[in-house]
Amino acid sequence: MNSTAAVARRAIATPALALVALSALVVAAPSRAAAEAVVGSPAPAFSLTDIDGKPHALADYAGKVVVLEWVNYECPFVRKHYDSGNMQQLQKSAASEGVVWLSINSSAPGKQGNYPPETWKKLVADKGAAPAAVLLDPDGKVGKAYGAKTTPHMFVVDGRGTVVYAGAIDDTPSTNVADVKTAKNLVTAAVAETRSGKPVTVASAPPYGCSVKY
Repeated sequence: MNSTAAVARRAIATPALALVALSALVVAAPSRAAAEAVVGSPAPAFSLTDIDGKPHALADYAGKVVVLEWVNYECPFVRKHYDSGNMQQLQKSAASEGVVWLSINSSAPGKQGNYPPETWKKLVADKGAAPAAVLLDPDGKVGKAYGAKTTPHMFVVDGRGTVVYAGAIDDTPSTNVADVKTAKNLVTAAVAETRSGKPVTVASAPPYGCSVKY
Protein backbone atom coordinates (compact mmCIF):
# COMPACT_ATOMS: atom_id res chain seq x y z
CA MET A 1 0.00 0.00 0.00
CA ASN A 2 2.79 2.39 1.00
CA SER A 3 4.80 1.36 -2.07
CA THR A 4 1.84 2.06 -4.34
CA ALA A 5 1.32 5.48 -2.76
CA ALA A 6 5.00 6.35 -3.21
CA VAL A 7 4.87 5.44 -6.90
CA ALA A 8 1.77 7.57 -7.32
CA ARG A 9 3.43 10.51 -5.62
CA ARG A 10 6.48 10.19 -7.90
CA ALA A 11 4.25 10.04 -10.96
CA ILE A 12 2.57 13.26 -9.91
CA ALA A 13 5.79 14.95 -8.86
CA THR A 14 7.72 14.18 -12.06
CA PRO A 15 5.50 16.13 -14.48
CA ALA A 16 5.10 18.84 -11.87
CA LEU A 17 8.88 19.25 -11.60
CA ALA A 18 9.18 19.17 -15.36
CA LEU A 19 6.59 21.93 -15.59
CA VAL A 20 8.52 24.03 -13.05
CA ALA A 21 11.75 23.52 -15.00
CA LEU A 22 10.04 24.45 -18.26
CA SER A 23 8.58 27.55 -16.64
CA ALA A 24 12.03 28.56 -15.46
CA LEU A 25 13.37 28.26 -19.00
CA VAL A 26 10.53 30.32 -20.43
CA VAL A 27 11.14 33.04 -17.84
CA ALA A 28 14.92 32.96 -18.35
CA ALA A 29 14.73 33.39 -22.12
CA PRO A 30 13.31 36.94 -22.03
CA SER A 31 15.93 37.85 -19.41
CA ARG A 32 18.73 36.85 -21.77
CA ALA A 33 17.10 38.71 -24.65
CA ALA A 34 16.59 41.79 -22.48
CA ALA A 35 20.32 41.73 -21.64
CA GLU A 36 21.17 42.81 -25.18
CA ALA A 37 20.51 46.05 -26.99
CA VAL A 38 17.62 45.44 -29.37
CA VAL A 39 16.82 47.71 -32.29
CA GLY A 40 13.59 49.55 -31.58
CA SER A 41 13.93 49.15 -27.81
CA PRO A 42 15.38 51.47 -25.16
CA ALA A 43 19.16 51.39 -25.00
CA PRO A 44 20.46 49.81 -21.78
CA ALA A 45 21.33 52.55 -19.31
CA PHE A 46 24.92 52.77 -18.14
CA SER A 47 27.49 54.92 -16.39
CA LEU A 48 31.21 54.45 -17.02
CA THR A 49 34.38 56.35 -16.22
CA ASP A 50 36.53 57.71 -19.02
CA ILE A 51 40.33 57.61 -19.25
CA ASP A 52 40.49 60.97 -17.44
CA GLY A 53 38.46 59.64 -14.51
CA LYS A 54 35.28 61.50 -15.49
CA PRO A 55 31.94 59.63 -15.26
CA HIS A 56 29.66 59.46 -18.29
CA ALA A 57 26.08 58.18 -18.21
CA LEU A 58 24.04 57.52 -21.32
CA ALA A 59 21.32 59.64 -19.69
CA ASP A 60 23.70 62.62 -19.82
CA TYR A 61 23.17 62.73 -23.58
CA ALA A 62 19.37 62.59 -23.70
CA GLY A 63 18.12 64.40 -26.76
CA LYS A 64 21.29 63.70 -28.76
CA VAL A 65 22.16 60.97 -31.22
CA VAL A 66 24.82 58.74 -29.63
CA VAL A 67 27.20 56.34 -31.37
CA LEU A 68 28.76 53.56 -29.28
CA GLU A 69 31.93 51.97 -30.65
CA TRP A 70 33.41 48.89 -28.96
CA VAL A 71 37.16 49.24 -29.39
CA ASN A 72 40.38 47.27 -28.95
CA TYR A 73 43.34 48.92 -30.69
CA GLU A 74 45.20 45.59 -30.93
CA CYS A 75 42.49 44.01 -33.08
CA PRO A 76 43.43 44.02 -36.80
CA PHE A 77 39.84 44.84 -37.81
CA VAL A 78 39.99 47.90 -35.57
CA ARG A 79 43.46 48.79 -36.84
CA LYS A 80 42.08 48.85 -40.38
CA HIS A 81 39.76 51.71 -39.50
CA TYR A 82 42.30 53.64 -37.43
CA ASP A 83 45.35 53.09 -39.68
CA SER A 84 43.32 54.37 -42.64
CA GLY A 85 42.13 57.38 -40.63
CA ASN A 86 38.55 56.30 -41.27
CA MET A 87 37.45 56.00 -37.63
CA GLN A 88 39.00 59.31 -36.66
CA GLN A 89 37.24 61.04 -39.54
CA LEU A 90 33.91 59.47 -38.58
CA GLN A 91 34.38 60.65 -35.00
CA LYS A 92 35.20 64.21 -36.04
CA SER A 93 32.32 64.33 -38.50
CA ALA A 94 29.93 63.10 -35.82
CA ALA A 95 31.10 65.79 -33.41
CA SER A 96 30.61 68.50 -36.04
CA GLU A 97 26.99 67.36 -36.41
CA GLY A 98 26.28 67.35 -32.68
CA VAL A 99 26.44 63.56 -32.48
CA VAL A 100 28.09 62.10 -29.35
CA TRP A 101 30.61 59.36 -30.17
CA LEU A 102 31.66 57.16 -27.25
CA SER A 103 34.37 54.51 -27.61
CA ILE A 104 34.01 51.68 -25.08
CA ASN A 105 36.64 49.13 -24.10
CA SER A 106 35.36 46.01 -22.34
CA SER A 107 38.65 44.08 -22.19
CA ALA A 108 39.11 42.44 -18.79
CA PRO A 109 42.27 43.01 -16.72
CA GLY A 110 45.11 40.93 -18.16
CA LYS A 111 43.34 40.54 -21.50
CA GLN A 112 44.30 42.05 -24.85
CA GLY A 113 43.32 45.70 -25.14
CA ASN A 114 43.12 46.44 -21.42
CA TYR A 115 45.43 49.31 -20.47
CA PRO A 116 45.82 51.69 -17.53
CA PRO A 117 44.41 55.18 -18.13
CA GLU A 118 47.82 56.76 -18.78
CA THR A 119 48.54 54.25 -21.55
CA TRP A 120 45.11 54.90 -23.01
CA LYS A 121 45.79 58.62 -23.11
CA LYS A 122 49.02 58.07 -25.04
CA LEU A 123 47.40 55.64 -27.48
CA VAL A 124 44.47 57.96 -28.16
CA ALA A 125 46.86 60.86 -28.77
CA ASP A 126 49.15 58.80 -31.01
CA LYS A 127 46.23 57.62 -33.13
CA GLY A 128 44.59 61.02 -33.30
CA ALA A 129 41.35 59.41 -32.14
CA ALA A 130 38.55 61.92 -31.61
CA PRO A 131 35.61 60.37 -29.74
CA ALA A 132 33.80 62.47 -27.17
CA ALA A 133 35.25 60.02 -24.64
CA VAL A 134 36.93 56.64 -24.29
CA LEU A 135 35.04 54.73 -21.59
CA LEU A 136 36.48 51.83 -19.60
CA ASP A 137 34.34 48.76 -18.88
CA PRO A 138 36.84 46.29 -17.38
CA ASP A 139 34.20 44.12 -15.71
CA GLY A 140 32.35 43.85 -19.02
CA LYS A 141 28.96 44.70 -17.55
CA VAL A 142 28.07 47.30 -20.15
CA GLY A 143 29.44 45.25 -23.03
CA LYS A 144 27.38 42.28 -21.97
CA ALA A 145 24.30 44.45 -21.39
CA TYR A 146 24.54 45.52 -25.02
CA GLY A 147 25.54 42.11 -26.30
CA ALA A 148 28.75 43.55 -27.76
CA LYS A 149 30.49 40.63 -29.45
CA THR A 150 33.25 42.10 -31.57
CA THR A 151 35.60 45.03 -31.99
CA PRO A 152 34.34 47.03 -33.62
CA HIS A 153 30.68 46.49 -32.70
CA MET A 154 28.58 49.59 -33.28
CA PHE A 155 25.31 50.92 -31.86
CA VAL A 156 23.40 54.08 -32.71
CA VAL A 157 20.97 55.49 -30.14
CA ASP A 158 18.54 58.25 -31.06
CA GLY A 159 17.62 61.30 -28.99
CA ARG A 160 14.80 59.41 -27.28
CA GLY A 161 17.19 56.73 -26.07
CA THR A 162 16.08 54.09 -28.55
CA VAL A 163 18.52 51.78 -30.31
CA VAL A 164 18.14 52.47 -34.04
CA TYR A 165 21.17 50.56 -35.33
CA ALA A 166 23.23 47.62 -34.06
CA GLY A 167 25.98 45.68 -35.77
CA ALA A 168 28.89 46.04 -38.15
CA ILE A 169 30.51 49.35 -38.96
CA ASP A 170 30.25 48.65 -42.69
CA ASP A 171 29.36 45.98 -45.23
CA THR A 172 32.91 44.74 -45.90
CA PRO A 173 34.21 42.37 -43.18
CA SER A 174 37.94 42.46 -43.84
CA THR A 175 41.21 43.70 -42.37
CA ASN A 176 42.29 45.26 -45.67
CA VAL A 177 42.76 49.02 -45.32
CA ALA A 178 41.98 49.50 -49.03
CA ASP A 179 38.45 48.16 -48.48
CA VAL A 180 37.50 51.20 -46.41
CA LYS A 181 37.19 53.31 -49.57
CA THR A 182 34.67 51.02 -51.26
CA ALA A 183 32.71 49.80 -48.24
CA LYS A 184 29.26 51.16 -47.42
CA ASN A 185 29.42 52.61 -43.92
CA LEU A 186 26.26 51.46 -42.17
CA VAL A 187 26.80 53.64 -39.10
CA THR A 188 27.04 56.94 -40.97
CA ALA A 189 23.96 55.97 -42.97
CA ALA A 190 22.04 55.20 -39.78
CA VAL A 191 23.14 58.47 -38.18
CA ALA A 192 22.18 60.52 -41.23
CA GLU A 193 18.73 58.96 -41.46
CA THR A 194 18.15 59.33 -37.73
CA ARG A 195 19.16 62.99 -37.76
CA SER A 196 16.78 63.55 -40.68
CA GLY A 197 13.90 61.97 -38.78
CA LYS A 198 13.75 59.00 -41.15
CA PRO A 199 13.60 55.33 -40.19
CA VAL A 200 16.94 53.58 -40.56
CA THR A 201 16.94 51.56 -43.77
CA VAL A 202 19.52 49.01 -42.60
CA ALA A 203 18.96 48.83 -38.86
CA SER A 204 21.17 45.83 -38.15
CA ALA A 205 23.99 43.80 -39.67
CA PRO A 206 26.07 40.95 -38.26
CA PRO A 207 29.06 42.49 -36.46
CA TYR A 208 32.53 41.47 -37.58
CA GLY A 209 35.93 41.76 -35.98
CA CYS A 210 37.83 40.28 -33.03
CA SER A 211 35.90 38.90 -30.07
CA VAL A 212 35.48 41.27 -27.15
CA LYS A 213 38.01 40.13 -24.54
CA TYR A 214 35.69 39.70 -21.57
